[in-house]
Amino acid sequence: MEETLHMGFWSLLPPLIAIVLAILTKQVFISLIFGIFLGWTMLNDGNPIYGLFDTLQALVDVFSDAGNTRTIMFCALVGGLIIFMQRSGGVAGFIELVQRRLQSYEGRDDARSKVIVSLLAWLTGALIFVESSISVLTVGSLYRPLFDKLGISREKLAYIADSSSAPSSILIPFNGWGAFIMSLLAAQGFSDPFATMVKSIGWNFYPILALFLVPAVILWKKDVGPMQAAEERSQGGKLLWDDAQPMVADELTEQEVAPGVTPKAYNMVVPILVMVLLMPVMLAYTGWEGAAAESPAGFMDHLLLAIGKGSGSTAVLTAVTGAILISMAFYKAQGIMGIREMVDLTLKGIAGMIPLALLMLLAFAIGTLCKQHLGTGIYVAEITKSWLSPSLAPFLIFLVSCFVAFSIGSSWGTFGIMIPIAVGMGQSLGADPHIVIAAALGGGVFGDHCSPISDTTILSSMASATDHVDHVKTQLPYAMFAGAIAALGYLIIGLM
Repeated sequence: MEETLHMGFWSLLPPLIAIVLAILTKQVFISLIFGIFLGWTMLNDGNPIYGLFDTLQALVDVFSDAGNTRTIMFCALVGGLIIFMQRSGGVAGFIELVQRRLQSYEGRDDARSKVIVSLLAWLTGALIFVESSISVLTVGSLYRPLFDKLGISREKLAYIADSSSAPSSILIPFNGWGAFIMSLLAAQGFSDPFATMVKSIGWNFYPILALFLVPAVILWKKDVGPMQAAEERSQGGKLLWDDAQPMVADELTEQEVAPGVTPKAYNMVVPILVMVLLMPVMLAYTGWEGAAAESPAGFMDHLLLAIGKGSGSTAVLTAVTGAILISMAFYKAQGIMGIREMVDLTLKGIAGMIPLALLMLLAFAIGTLCKQHLGTGIYVAEITKSWLSPSLAPFLIFLVSCFVAFSIGSSWGTFGIMIPIAVGMGQSLGADPHIVIAAALGGGVFGDHCSPISDTTILSSMASATDHVDHVKTQLPYAMFAGAIAALGYLIIGLM
């Protein structure tokens, strides 16, 4: 079967139908599978049998790319690392450590104490960038009792937890977010996905605005609309509205620590530090020879060039593997776990990450289909270039990503759908690739941030023990404000 530059109007159908089905059914996995199947059926002249065979082969071919395989392995293994930190008492110890530091504020109701505690909650959420769910659960369980004592609304706590999790995870991409994004970029033909991702961070307006809007709201006390009403209610001693249905999730916020183990914060800090520090080391190692070919002027130039040319998938896989191995030795030396329990926990953690690995598999498959076989991005650029200039591309990509993510409640699902389209359009129109990539990523975070069916939005309500609808209503004005500025920014930058 010969590949063509694009299939005309038909090249739009698979990604569009995947988006529409995801919006209507809220089932990202089924929608992506159907989109892939439809694309291959079209490539086989409408024969569904051959389309099914090629769909299965396309999923298998994802693993023919070593980078894809390494990234999927990383996302599976990081589940083992997370459950290690919980079982060892590292997460519980970190929570106790922060609570001891906050004891001096208990019983105080002055405005300064409220500001300091709120800022500490924001900073805690931003620093736990390794995984967005762990971030919101930690912030909720740590600060909920103190917020209640100080008369700060649980809606404010949910907003702080939600707005410091995903934005910090995508802006500090030494985690599963970074691995996923790098793999999507590598699938689009970028030879240096790590450098491309890093360069796009500065253009990723929404996460930056959302993250730093929180301390601005806290310091300037700019509570608006439903949030202002919630704050006034809490200051009067009323934790929730009369008709509220708090989403208490003790089974999620209470960490399961091994019997007889004293929780210690370093059992969480050490594995995270190992993983974070190994990533740039492995990037430099894997990119060192490639950088030498360009004859950099000095050692630092060589090092920075090597990091930019390094293999992101190799770096994250090596980093999480190293963190797991060092954690095993660390916990074994303390007598916390035996080898058999460690293996069982690793398998349990991997099992918990299977849905994420499947999402990545499907995202890689539909991305390859759109780019290499259907030519979706090329066709969209051709039909729109008469009226769509490169200056408008980032603005429109941001808006479409916002809508898709809000509708399906998944930023990662949106990345998988939108990155191939955005990159193809950007390349054909001659738009700056870093800006269009940032627009697609930022729109995905915004939509996921606002969506009532988003997992992080739901977890934020759970960890803060507030009504989910109340959380969505109180957070929406701030998210819309940051989103509007981000959209305006893309429009202005494009026009300039």
